[in-house]
Amino acid sequence: MSGKALIAMSGGVDSSLAARLMQEQGYECIGCNMRLYMDCSGFDNEEELPVSERPRKTCCSAKDAEDAKQVAELLGMPFFVLDLSYDFQKQVIDKFVSSYEKGLTPNPCIDCNRYMKFGRLLERAELEGCEKVVTGHYARLEENDGEYYLKKAVDESKDQSYVLYCLPKEILGHLAFPLGELTKAEVRRRAEGHGFVNAHKRESQDICFVPDGNYAEVIKKRTGKDYEPGNFVDRNGNILGRHKGIIHYTIGQRKGLGIAFGEPRYVAKLDMEKNEVVLATDADLFSKTVRVADANWLVARKQGPFRCQAKIRYRQKEQPATVTPEDNDSFTIEFDEPQRAITPGQAAVLYDGDIVLGGGVIQGS
Repeated sequence: MSGKALIAMSGGVDSSLAARLMQEQGYECIGCNMRLYMDCSGFDNEEELPVSERPRKTCCSAKDAEDAKQVAELLGMPFFVLDLSYDFQKQVIDKFVSSYEKGLTPNPCIDCNRYMKFGRLLERAELEGCEKVVTGHYARLEENDGEYYLKKAVDESKDQSYVLYCLPKEILGHLAFPLGELTKAEVRRRAEGHGFVNAHKRESQDICFVPDGNYAEVIKKRTGKDYEPGNFVDRNGNILGRHKGIIHYTIGQRKGLGIAFGEPRYVAKLDMEKNEVVLATDADLFSKTVRVADANWLVARKQGPFRCQAKIRYRQKEQPATVTPEDNDSFTIEFDEPQRAITPGQAAVLYDGDIVLGGGVIQGS
């Protein structure tokens, strides 16, 4: 045996095949499904909910847990459900709400990876005597002379290294991403060959605690607050109209403004102090400079400016840039070409080819 591995089983096809691949490598595997959100509703089975109140497809429903259990049974693995709903509320949902109240646009999946999948699960893995925590992320890990490097997946259309930049470097050797060399089509084909019930299950697209996409309502329910309307203004401070509450808007937004102009206008800035939403043309959204804080380095931090590639949103292709470290916690990115809608609260992630150098949280441009 190669050792023991704790598999984070979401109920989807990716984590299911990850479990099988670890077994093929000789690992004794234990399946774990994390209850993060659904239990907060008080329903163990979403079928108990009225049809109008059932969640859209998210990543942590009761059906997902059952699918994970079925795959574990098929593979002959021990399986358990770990209720992390309280921690998830405090470390992910509350941070999400707080960020929007500060005019930021957060990525809760990054925080979920940091605190839940690779925080609490590592703690549980140690209790179970497991050397590895395994997920179905599309990314790769490479070891060289005792140093571990996080790398992009072979299938760049599925690559998830962007949302993993936040992992502490010292835990990389305790992780495994078995799907990093595979395409999604290969994963589904292999899963079907193993008779997995979820081989062709559709993927979750929504934030699990915002299943209908209406994040503003989630914030209101969480805080119990009403967010006051204010003014839409242009870059010179001229009033253009009224907005319905500043939490309803994000940088680059065009739809849902409820106001018409002769040419398209986009959200360019959120002024929380004045409760104003600044609108501008598309051309005004471009900038070369990005200020980044809360840095996490997965390689030795360089002392002076260096060249690399960087991306400021999940689906963006990496762009050539020069990075200047300012201290251990912050750095500035100067892109070769202007980038659109640089959004405070989102992640900026740095690459050297396929290798993730690190990243941090965008503060502004």
